[in-house]
Amino acid sequence: MRYGVRGWLAPQRPDRPEVVTDPRERRALLVELLLVFSVTLGLSGLRSLLSLIDSLLKPEPLSKQSVALNVSQAAQQLIDFALQLTGVLQLLAWGGLGAYLLWRSGIGPRLVGLGLRRWPGDLGAGAVLAAVIGIPGLGLYFLAQALGLSLNVQPSTLGEHWWRTPVLILSAAGNAWAEEVLVVGYLLTRLRQFGWSENSGLVVSAVLRGSYHLYQGFGGFVGNVVMGLIFGRFWQRTNRLWPLVVAHTFLDVVAFVGYALLRGHVSWLR
Repeated sequence: MRYGVRGWLAPQRPDRPEVVTDPRERRALLVELLLVFSVTLGLSGLRSLLSLIDSLLKPEPLSKQSVALNVSQAAQQLIDFALQLTGVLQLLAWGGLGAYLLWRSGIGPRLVGLGLRRWPGDLGAGAVLAAVIGIPGLGLYFLAQALGLSLNVQPSTLGEHWWRTPVLILSAAGNAWAEEVLVVGYLLTRLRQFGWSENSGLVVSAVLRGSYHLYQGFGGFVGNVVMGLIFGRFWQRTNRLWPLVVAHTFLDVVAFVGYALLRGHVSWLR
């Protein structure tokens, strides 16, 4: 089915779960939401906000400050490698937690778009989404830098170890899995069960996504809110989550691996 601009902006409700009306069940879902995000991306959002405040209180403008995403965690190379992998495992567990809790409540992976039967189309849709988000997103980053609203983001400062590229790819996939499952599939499903409108849930999801990128500055926040609005609406319209995971993975792989390979060889990369 083809949609015009209005069609894609308007929400759709495929496989929408029933609204939970029992007060005890609603309280249980609320506690679950608070606990899940208190130990995952919600806590990351709070830390990110505090990091931004700390950056704003420094005498240097944001554009003169730097923040690195994938950094060395140990002096010994193999220990560093192991610690990088534990970070990937944590991300996979975060996303797995959201998927598991939905499954426990009767909402299986297929119902939130994690079925595997349509993987060729999901790969293609993910590639298109990555292009739609990635090219304007890069322009927004440079604009925010020019306006002094963002820090200089260094996607990787890992040394030239044999495992650097595989770890960066795994990190990209881990980030994509954790964020898209939790912030889109899990959160929007739970908000549907609370009876929230599609638009209200979409805004909350997008703002949460932006919040844990505040450490990058205001540009990172705005860019990820926009990404969240597009990704969230795509899921609401198609009920497919894998394209979002694929697109997010592509974006992070290009950023992480591309930066690591080009840093020191391209003048405008710091």
